[in-house]
Amino acid sequence: MAITELVQNNPRVAIVVLSFIVTLFITIVTYFMTDRERMKEIRDKQKHLKKEIKKHKHDPAKMMELNKQMMEDLPEQLKHSMKPAIITIIPLFILFGWLRSVYAGTVLANKAFLFPSWVWWYIGASILFSTILRKMVGLQ
Repeated sequence: MAITELVQNNPRVAIVVLSFIVTLFITIVTYFMTDRERMKEIRDKQKHLKKEIKKHKHDPAKMMELNKQMMEDLPEQLKHSMKPAIITIIPLFILFGWLRSVYAGTVLANKAFLFPSWVWWYIGASILFSTILRKMVGLQ
């Protein structure tokens, strides 16, 4: 009941706090489920290949070869990013179902650009917190 009262009395603060908690959870899961060293190697290789592509923009054959090399790492990148997503998606579905029912009676229930405005508050706060937390733990 205390959470519901907080949401009813101060919905914007509640959604920002909840956004921070969820983003922290996702960041922690991502931190422990991702091989950060391997991902850094792949990112560095991708940066190098992009520079090479810029150097050879007038040579289509060389660009195709470099693009092919870039695409070779894509499955591994997806594998590393999917592990944390699979773990966090079910709790997020449950949370958003609960949030929809809790925020139905608040000032944030009105629609804004096809979604209730609490969704936009959540998205804005989570982007901010995700950027900060990812930089703090070195996931960028």
